Amino acid sequence: MTLIIGLTGSIASGKSTVSLMFDDYQIPVIDADKISREVVMPGETAYEQIVEMFGESILRDDKTIDRKKLGDIVFADEKKRKQLNSVVHPAVRERMLKKRDAKAASGEKCVVLDIPLLFESKLTHLVDKTVVVYVDEEVQLERLMNRDGYSEKEAYQRIHAQMPVKEKAALADAVINNNGTKQASYQQLESLLRVWEVL
Repeated sequence: MTLIIGLTGSIASGKSTVSLMFDDYQIPVIDADKISREVVMPGETAYEQIVEMFGESILRDDKTIDRKKLGDIVFADEKKRKQLNSVVHPAVRERMLKKRDAKAASGEKCVVLDIPLLFESKLTHLVDKTVVVYVDEEVQLERLMNRDGYSEKEAYQRIHAQMPVKEKAALADAVINNNGTKQASYQQLESLLRVWEVL
C-alpha cells in the first residue's frame, strides 16, 4: 500500500526546500508547478485551448506561451483568471494522478504530491496525509523581500493573496515548522516519516 502525502505551504515558507529533502529518502515527488508548465507547452490540449481563449498575442516568437504576458492579463481580470484555471487545473490534476498511480503501481512505499493550493483547490481527497510547511508571517515577509526584492507592501500583498499559512496548518495532518534551521526541518520530516512507517 503506497502512502500518498500532500505537501503544501505558503509563499516563501520553504516548501521547495522541504520538497527536495524527500530525495534523500528516495521518495518521489510529483510537483504541480512543474506539471502546470508541461501542460501548456505547444502540442498539448491545454495549450490549444489557451491560445483559442486569449489569442496569439500571448505567444512568443517560438510559439510558446509568454507566461508574463498571460499573467498580466489574468491577474488584472478575475473572470479571465477563472477561465485560464478552468483549462489548466484539470489538465494538471489528470497528469498528476497518472504519475501518482504509475508510481504506486511500481511499488513505491510513499509518493509526495507537491501542491501549492492543496486546501484552496480542495484536493485533499487525492492524498492520504497532508503536511504543511509553516513559518511565522514575519519570517515569510523577510524571506520574500530578500528573495524576490519586493517592497514590504508588495510582499504583504502576495502573502495576503493566499490562504493564511496558520489556517493551512490547522487543517493539516502534520506541520513542519520551518522558522529554524534547515537541519531542524530535516529532523522533523524524518521523525514524521518514521511515525507514518515510511522509513
